[in-house]
Amino acid sequence: MTVIIQGRSFPDDLTQYAEFIGQGLLSPEEMRRIDQNAQALGISGLELMESAGTGLAMAARQYQPGKILILCGSGNNGGDGMVAARHLAGEADITVFWYDSGRQTDSTRTQLQRLLSCSVTSIPFRSRDDLIEHTRIFQDTDLIIDALLGTGGTGSVREPVRTCIEFANNAKAPILSADLPSPGIIPDRICAFHRAKTEGAHIYGIGIPLLAEISTGPGDLLILRNRNPDSHKGVGGNILVIGGGPYQGAPYLAGLAALRAGADIVRVVSPHYLPEPDIIHVPTAGDRITTADLATIIPLCKQADVVLCGPGLGPESHDVITSLAPYIRKGVFDADALRDPLPVAGESLYTPHAGEFARMSGLSPGKTPRERAHAIMKAQILGTVLLKGAVDVICDGSRVRFNQTGTPAMTTGGTGDVLAGVCAALMAVVPAFEAACIGAYVTGRAGELITQTCGYGMTARDLLTAVPQVLFRSTSERE
Repeated sequence: MTVIIQGRSFPDDLTQYAEFIGQGLLSPEEMRRIDQNAQALGISGLELMESAGTGLAMAARQYQPGKILILCGSGNNGGDGMVAARHLAGEADITVFWYDSGRQTDSTRTQLQRLLSCSVTSIPFRSRDDLIEHTRIFQDTDLIIDALLGTGGTGSVREPVRTCIEFANNAKAPILSADLPSPGIIPDRICAFHRAKTEGAHIYGIGIPLLAEISTGPGDLLILRNRNPDSHKGVGGNILVIGGGPYQGAPYLAGLAALRAGADIVRVVSPHYLPEPDIIHVPTAGDRITTADLATIIPLCKQADVVLCGPGLGPESHDVITSLAPYIRKGVFDADALRDPLPVAGESLYTPHAGEFARMSGLSPGKTPRERAHAIMKAQILGTVLLKGAVDVICDGSRVRFNQTGTPAMTTGGTGDVLAGVCAALMAVVPAFEAACIGAYVTGRAGELITQTCGYGMTARDLLTAVPQVLFRSTSERE
């Protein structure tokens, strides 16, 4: 059975993949990832908000209140509260306090316009004094709904929201929090959407598909942080690539990919010099990398933020990589570095295709994404594995993610080197599992973009121009 969602195929019955959904609490960051990925699958933010607000109204009805005070922030949590107000209008006396910050999200702004056309009392507040003026309303209500901050709340709470929370806590009415209690508020009940983010929450489904949680998507990029204006050289990562020998261009493709993915400095240890002015070449003693080069390479490994081993290396140099591994804090291992004994760095990411996975683990990877995920977990590899295929499988032994971006045109030589380089750059700023998820998604999307103009004539070097288009366009859209 092949499932088609938004033009992408998933070659299996999706219901079988529920086993890869985590059973613990969701962090706010993880929920934002899932929410963004759901929207990429064609479910709009407004649709999700309508479903969340409907669930919130259902939870409120259990109190059978005559009067309800709904506190709405500027973010999507506030929009959920506004939807609930519309659903409850006519059933109770509704008053909505909404924070007029001037920075509402687009969806919340739309919900505010809808709210203002309903028969509910809506009162904007801009300052602490605005709230003090209406203190009586906090005391004269049967239920308070907290839709102030939710998963969007970060850092300390500022005025006037802090006073709003203070007044709610001092009121006699029970407090119902939407999704995640605003910092400092003391709820009597929590209405969580999709999955719980805190203990004791009551969960309401809002129509987020399974694929939004188990697959990569644009939401995975939310973990990346924009650089500060005063950033200096090196903050994007100092990457060392060790490779070359039989395949001269591979380490340079990987190094250029790392630069395109945001790395600041890339050194390539290789027997062969290729004239790439953006890359610092480190020569070796002979025409392949041997133990004679360890004295040169070990200090560079200690200095680098991430070391990428394997592109174009050749099997005869594998023993050098195993000798270097103890000196590597963060390592990406690809191609001929993927042999037994498997090198293990302080934090490791392995990027095999099916044959390399079988070679390094002694296990058959299977055919379906589900079988491949189980094979990785069975292998008990000390690190994160990005098993490449028509559907990439990313697993760190406990978490599993699937990546569906890419195109058959990416079977051309060198695309794996580009992927490894992108992952190395990302691993300088995020953990290995997240770097693998983002790297697979971004490189696949880059391939899709290039295929639109080059078709099956795409080369690995073509990918280098598209990687930053995908990665940094998505980053700038978060600002």
